[in-house]
Amino acid sequence: MGFYDKNCPNAEKIVLGYVKKHISNVPSLAAPLLRMAFHDCFVRGCDASVLLNATLNNQAAEKDARPNLSLRGFDFIDEVKSLLEAECPDIVSCADIISLVARDSVVTMGGPYWKVPTGRRDGTISRASEALSNLPGANENFNALQTKFELKGLNIKDLVLLSGAHTIGIAHCSPFSNRIYNFTGVGDQDPALDNDYAINLRANKCKTPTDITTIVEMDPGSSKHFDLSYYKLLVKKRGLFQSDATLTTDSSSIAVINQLLEKSPLYFFAEFAKSMEKMGDVGVKTGTDGQIRKHCALVNG
Repeated sequence: MGFYDKNCPNAEKIVLGYVKKHISNVPSLAAPLLRMAFHDCFVRGCDASVLLNATLNNQAAEKDARPNLSLRGFDFIDEVKSLLEAECPDIVSCADIISLVARDSVVTMGGPYWKVPTGRRDGTISRASEALSNLPGANENFNALQTKFELKGLNIKDLVLLSGAHTIGIAHCSPFSNRIYNFTGVGDQDPALDNDYAINLRANKCKTPTDITTIVEMDPGSSKHFDLSYYKLLVKKRGLFQSDATLTTDSSSIAVINQLLEKSPLYFFAEFAKSMEKMGDVGVKTGTDGQIRKHCALVNG
């Protein structure tokens, strides 16, 4: 904690100030910025590799992988980086910026606060193939999700809690259209999806199986509030993605969900904070490992 206290004492204040100013005006940006932290840490650890552009020698970086094509907020991170470079050049890493921005965005939305130790350094490698293999997918079953989390040192409780970030998320129709139109290839609906919810999605949101533009709230009616509503929907068979619904297929994850619903929202906040702190420590580079990128999309030199 306080890694920049001596060489850039205003660093965290600058990040928080920018986040408060902009997230207050555009709260829908909080979820993408939180998602960016998740997508960064699950590939090569929390080293800002998700921000790197493709190059002549590496024609498909992480951001070019299909799961990352819908990521938003790169310009936001660049703006924060430019402010920090003006204040103290070559000091604050892009990796730390991602982690701080994610936390401050959630707090600005009225969500939980968590500790963000700083001193991460930036990676120099970014491969689309690694994003494809490491990132949990919207249509994966419980075992696949559990395995990917375990590889990052995260357990079933962390899986359930970090999935709770979907309380402020939105999605396009394409990741779940098969659940409402063609689940097993014969024009059927996913039996794990509430029928009334599926009918509503077809009638009012994703009106064709090929819709790729319509936006749907992950947590309908509560997508601007960081709360327990996501979990209430899960037990009603109204999780939007298959990866949401599958959290109710395992006894251990169901136990975590029930515990969250039985206790106060403050318990959820505290436990979510613990899981975010664990995730923020995945595969970090420190000391002389990596570098402090001058521009977040480019490796130095």
